[in-house]
Amino acid sequence: MSTDTDLEAEIQRLLAEHDRIAEQGITVQRRDHLIVLGGEVESAQRRDEICKQISSHFPDVQITCDIGITRAQAPSEVEEIS
Repeated sequence: MSTDTDLEAEIQRLLAEHDRIAEQGITVQRRDHLIVLGGEVESAQRRDEICKQISSHFPDVQITCDIGITRAQAPSEVEEIS
């Protein structure tokens, strides 16, 4: 059985490297006997996909999704890159 730190590192690695997630802004915290995913993403669909992928890769771990939805609006101007 891996330690809590190893489990958190495995989940962070999956968040960053999985082709359907590729998300580095999600936090992973151990609370009692469960893992809490936190942070913000741009849509409910994205949040649901992240939670689904993590739960399916770690079926023996209780996962709580506490990921919020960013209420960002599209930029009103085009950013010029020099």
